[in-house]
Amino acid sequence: MGLRPTHRDESRILAGRYSRGYARLPTDFLSQETSVSMKATSRQVDDVTIVYLSGANKLEGKASSVMRDIVKDLLLEGRKKILLNLHEINYVDTEGIGGLASVLTSVHNLGGELKFLNLTKNVRAVLKIMKLDTIFHVMEDEAGAIASFNT
Repeated sequence: MGLRPTHRDESRILAGRYSRGYARLPTDFLSQETSVSMKATSRQVDDVTIVYLSGANKLEGKASSVMRDIVKDLLLEGRKKILLNLHEINYVDTEGIGGLASVLTSVHNLGGELKFLNLTKNVRAVLKIMKLDTIFHVMEDEAGAIASFNT
C-alpha cells in the first residue's frame, strides 16, 4: 500500500516537466500546469495551432520563458501557423515583451506566422507605448484570425 501523490504533488511533478531545460512540452497537452501556474491548452484548426494561455495573469519572468518554450516546441514539430490567445494576461513587463518579440522572431525565421488574439486593454497599451503595436499582428476574433492565416 504505497502512498499516492496528492493533487498538489502531481502538479509539482508536472511543473518540473515544463520548466526551461526539461523535457519537451507535448503539443497535445490539455490544460497542463507549469511551475508559474500558467496553463496552456492547444487545439488544431486546419493547419493553425491555437494556444490558450491562462492561469497566470502576468507575462513576466518564468511565465515568459514557459511561453517561449511552448512556441519553440510547436516549431520543432513543424507547426508554423500559431495563434496565441492571451485573453487572461493583464500585465506584461519588459521580460514579457522580450518573450513576445522572441517568439515572433523565432516563428518568422522559420518561415512561419504568429498572431496574437484577445489582448487585454493593459497589454495593448504597453505595446502601443513601446510602438510595438505595428509589429505584432493582433486579432480580436478567433474565426477571423484563423481565416487570416490563409490569405
